[in-house]
Amino acid sequence: MESSRIRQMFFDFFKEKDHRIVPSAPIVNRDDPSLMFTNAGMNQFKDYFLGYAKPEYRRIADTQKCLRVSGKHNDLEEVGVDGYHHTMFEMLGNWSIGDYFKEEAIAWAWELLTDRYGMDKDRMYVTIFEGDPDDNVPLDTEARDIWKKFIPEDRILTFGKKDNFWEMGETGPCGPCSEIHYDLRPDDQRNTIPGADLVNMDDPGLIEIWNLVFIQYNRKANGILEELPEKHIDTGMGFERLAQVLQGKTSNYATDIFQPMIRFISEVSGIEYTFNYQPDAKTDMAMRVVADHIRAVAFTIADGEIPGNSGAGYVIRRILRRAVRYYYSFLGIEEPLMYKLLPMLADQFATTFPELKAQVDFVGKVIQEEERSFLRTLEGGLKKLDGYTQENNVLDGKTAFELYDTYGFPIDLTRLIAREKGWQVDEDGFNTYLQEQKARSRADAQKKVGDWEILMPDVSTSFIGYDELSVTNAHITRMRTVEIKGKDQYQLCLDKTPFYPEGGGQVGDRGTLQVGGEELKVLNTIKELDLIIHIVNKLPQKYKGAVSGKVDVRKRELTENNHSATHLLHAALRQVLGDHVTQKGSLVTDGYLRFDFSHFQKVTDEELAQIESIVNAKIRENVPKVEDRDIAIEKARDAGAMMLFGEKYGDHVRMITFDPQYSVELCGGCHVEATGEIGLFKIVSESAVAAGIRRIEAVTAKAAEDYVSNELKVLDEVRKLLKNPKDPVAQIASLQDEVRELQKKMEAMAGSQAIALKDDLLAKATKSGSVSVLAETLPLGDAKAVKDLIYQMEKELQPAAIVFGFVANEKPQLMIRISEDKAEGDLHAGNIIRESAKLMQGGGGGQPFFATAGGKNPNGVKDAVGKAAELIKNAINDA
Repeated sequence: MESSRIRQMFFDFFKEKDHRIVPSAPIVNRDDPSLMFTNAGMNQFKDYFLGYAKPEYRRIADTQKCLRVSGKHNDLEEVGVDGYHHTMFEMLGNWSIGDYFKEEAIAWAWELLTDRYGMDKDRMYVTIFEGDPDDNVPLDTEARDIWKKFIPEDRILTFGKKDNFWEMGETGPCGPCSEIHYDLRPDDQRNTIPGADLVNMDDPGLIEIWNLVFIQYNRKANGILEELPEKHIDTGMGFERLAQVLQGKTSNYATDIFQPMIRFISEVSGIEYTFNYQPDAKTDMAMRVVADHIRAVAFTIADGEIPGNSGAGYVIRRILRRAVRYYYSFLGIEEPLMYKLLPMLADQFATTFPELKAQVDFVGKVIQEEERSFLRTLEGGLKKLDGYTQENNVLDGKTAFELYDTYGFPIDLTRLIAREKGWQVDEDGFNTYLQEQKARSRADAQKKVGDWEILMPDVSTSFIGYDELSVTNAHITRMRTVEIKGKDQYQLCLDKTPFYPEGGGQVGDRGTLQVGGEELKVLNTIKELDLIIHIVNKLPQKYKGAVSGKVDVRKRELTENNHSATHLLHAALRQVLGDHVTQKGSLVTDGYLRFDFSHFQKVTDEELAQIESIVNAKIRENVPKVEDRDIAIEKARDAGAMMLFGEKYGDHVRMITFDPQYSVELCGGCHVEATGEIGLFKIVSESAVAAGIRRIEAVTAKAAEDYVSNELKVLDEVRKLLKNPKDPVAQIASLQDEVRELQKKMEAMAGSQAIALKDDLLAKATKSGSVSVLAETLPLGDAKAVKDLIYQMEKELQPAAIVFGFVANEKPQLMIRISEDKAEGDLHAGNIIRESAKLMQGGGGGQPFFATAGGKNPNGVKDAVGKAAELIKNAINDA
């Protein structure tokens, strides 16, 4: 049974059961501060379980893109080793929001698996919760009694909290669960060891395929469980594991989900894939790693997350680099490979997750550039190991950690390379550095969230900020204190608010609240799931009466100018650069705007001028805003509205139009009533953010006027310094030519000085063993001339070890050159210069045969030269 048919049968079955089939949420989770990535099918429905929002449909089903490589679900180093771990995977699920409960959930799961998919009932085992006296939760006899209608009681097994009590996090909705396991083993193995003995024992022959969660409790911050007013169903079935069972395979990687990609990798590498899961089958493992990791990397980029150095972007970069390490080290592939898999992957998911197909060229170019960049870094890490001087055949823990942290080498790769060189790795030292890094990360992310004090149950926030900037008769619905890095943050929610919460790139509103005679400062406004949260400087003493509030009007107006300008800018970029341009991120503040977009080359000055001109023309037209606050998404599509990849849209959306022939976008942000309010638009910079991503920063209104005024002031100062020439540009160009000529003359003079010193220096060289040693402080101030001289001297004296100290631009410098056939062991220029440079308050490094260093204390140059000479002679004598 093809995987596409398996997925469609799931959808069709739950359509029959009156479920609404909804699209997958983006794999990058931007609305929930507790999650970096969507790691379960229920993430997009948390609002409903928490009571923050009311669902449009009470029965829902979907397939959700999930990623589990961070937090408590971090199995990254297991991916590729076995046949069932993955980074990105699909989670098939069905949900009941206060509708059906255990009876239907269990009966329908059994019907789908056995009647529709035809799975062998005799190979199935189910688990239920055994209860927990500490939480005062009893054995789940209800689930057991329902299961007894379908399966023999000896295949209904009980387990504790670890396996059969599901919790969203430290707090929140939770409940017992019932898992369905399937025995894949051949009959001879089944007859030898009963399947019941292997359930939840991580045996690859007996796997969990579906988890039915019965959400009926809420875990409070104090650890106490309370009954929820409504009971919910949340199920999750691993699509890849289901395909493995239905296709009769012994591994997820043997299914048609992964095999086309693995065959492609095999053909490119010229190495056969043998379905081997032994630890020494590195080529098979590498193919599985690449086939898995390309999915995680491709779909996260398609959903708007670019590989980077922090947050979610850093996780994606780590995944990509792990794949590169494997194909480079074990498949012998030294050119970018992963991007070549994209067309195949995009076609495979064209109807399920169409966002990848729509951006396949862009995603491919981002991945290709990331691969190319890391292949260079990888080569640098290997060179570092080649130049490493070890003691007692041990690679120290600090270096192993540097390779991991800076060059992306996992410890197993470092261990492998060390073994080839006959070295051991100080893994205890490595783990010490690793734990220190993790402790720092935990401290940076430390956050303690208290329970909400609920003042108005089941009341959500009504946002009135599109029409009003103040409110007089609001009420506090909930309050809490959050501790972040040891400092308390105070949060409260209102039943209605004019304060816009941070989102869609727009910063949150600030302002004031009047509560029971107290004035509270609103420091920021944020959104957590469906809650609009006001961050205030304190919690009020009296909070049960009416609340009035006022947004900082000037800040909001300037922010609206910049937000509307991003829409005008987006349209102008597409008009000038092409329809491939799409928004990849933005920041809209009261001071400036930042706009990231897809484009693969620098925007020229001429193009920037054209873009700026188009935007300002639209501002002068004073185009009125047309707002469709609750338009059907199909109607918005028909109107040609721009929809951003990575955003989750409902059936009804808000559409902002500035001229239907120019700018039509879906947007939840705040905007001017007409473009004339923006006043003036001025681009201040254009730069690269990542492969295929450019960034424009711009200002509007008063900030744009100030920017232009300052630029004109600078130009006026330049004119005065140049004695008011008719053509200041030509005058500056002429001065630059003069400077270049003077530099050439100075370099020639420095070279002549160096040549003049040569004979005197040759006479000062002494022998240490067979090596000529020369260590001198030079009266030269040009680093290039000194470098030329030190190389010439080494040729004439070789074998030689030469140290030159000098001062250039008032900064001390040190150079060491050692003949390459002698540069080994302790006679290592990079190591010697690191130690010597300390005497001039500096540091440096380099290769065994050539190294440079700089410092802060010119008076220390002579001592640094002497120290280097001493270390060189000791190294020669000890050799």
